[in-house]
Amino acid sequence: MRAIKTLSSPVNAQVSVPGSKSYTHRMLIAAALSNGRCVIQNALDSEDTRLTLQALKQWGVRVEASEHDLMVHGCGGRFAAASGPIFLGNSGTSMRLLTAVAALAEGRSVLTGTERLQARPIQDLLEGLNQLGVTARSLPGNGCPPVEIDGGGVKGGRVVLNSTLSSQFLSALLLIGPCTRDGIEIQVQQGPVSRPYIDITFETMSRFGVHADRRAYEWFRVPGAQGYRSGQHRVEPDGSHAGYFWAAAAITGSIVEVEGTRLDSRQGDIRLVEILARMGCTVIAGTSGVAVKGGELSAVDVEMGDLPDVVPTLAAVAAFARGRTIIRNVAHLKNKESDRLAAVCAELGKMGIESGYDEDTLWVQGGRPMGAGIDCHNDHRIAMSFAIAGLKAAGTKILDEACVQKSFPTFWEVFEGLYR
Repeated sequence: MRAIKTLSSPVNAQVSVPGSKSYTHRMLIAAALSNGRCVIQNALDSEDTRLTLQALKQWGVRVEASEHDLMVHGCGGRFAAASGPIFLGNSGTSMRLLTAVAALAEGRSVLTGTERLQARPIQDLLEGLNQLGVTARSLPGNGCPPVEIDGGGVKGGRVVLNSTLSSQFLSALLLIGPCTRDGIEIQVQQGPVSRPYIDITFETMSRFGVHADRRAYEWFRVPGAQGYRSGQHRVEPDGSHAGYFWAAAAITGSIVEVEGTRLDSRQGDIRLVEILARMGCTVIAGTSGVAVKGGELSAVDVEMGDLPDVVPTLAAVAAFARGRTIIRNVAHLKNKESDRLAAVCAELGKMGIESGYDEDTLWVQGGRPMGAGIDCHNDHRIAMSFAIAGLKAAGTKILDEACVQKSFPTFWEVFEGLYR
């Protein structure tokens, strides 16, 4: 348990956050599929990214770590047979991206994870792989992990894909496209949600020398037999992590700059600053990073289908705003590390804040949050979002402080920097 100290007065702070989780997962996979040695700088070292790295090692990828960099020795688009089942904890990103990658490994791969991961749907991706001639199935037969994939290479072909539950189904197929024999063409039948993550995938592929074509988010073509090019790449700061500290500024009336962040980042979560500006904050884009200056907060009505990871962060800010904030197009949050809509409402209720949700909308009635013991629902983003709320709500306690290891192991260290 961690008791959160309130900020007695506004602060002027600069903080640094680790590298992007989304970019780190994708760069590790691209590097492992490359034609030689890749250096990945500022990669996020977290529970989730370690699980992706361990899976790649089980497929025979050699990785060397130094204090600041990872050196990944690519396997030229094909992996060795896995040494036993691959355990992916509760990392949905690892499960979805690596389910497709498993088709490039020799033999049969079984990917599994925690009880919560085994409840997260993946059938649409399995059906996409089936259309490419890959034998991929849900072992329990319910469209969820554990999954079994018969690998050994992918010929390629055309896929009609449903990507309403996760953009990662689409990203997974795109990532293996260059390593297929004939290439792949993907027609997105429904979705995708969280579209900026598709842009991150496309940018990563381009940085590794892969050519692909697209029409918006509806049609994609990746020529085969390309391969990823070895080289040196740097991971930019994580936009979701930055959001907690911009939210801290909003709630406490402080000025907080997140070092190295840019408004033109492809990470969709950077858009949180635009929403905070609409709520009454001031956004300052400097040469060293983006800062937010808190102001008198008012409710907003906002569509956040492309920004799922910062919905709990915004909900924490909305608890302090005047009026009712409405957050739309967020049905897919029910299938995250927790049911985030239910978790957010449950914990806001403990703080005396009215909130609720229906099939795809979350609402928060602003007020004066009281301190409470916050059940994190084993969800890192619930822990970090409500820690920020605790900066203003005296007596807040985070009951499972360790769950931040999943994505931001140094969160509490950076958080303490707000008091200096």
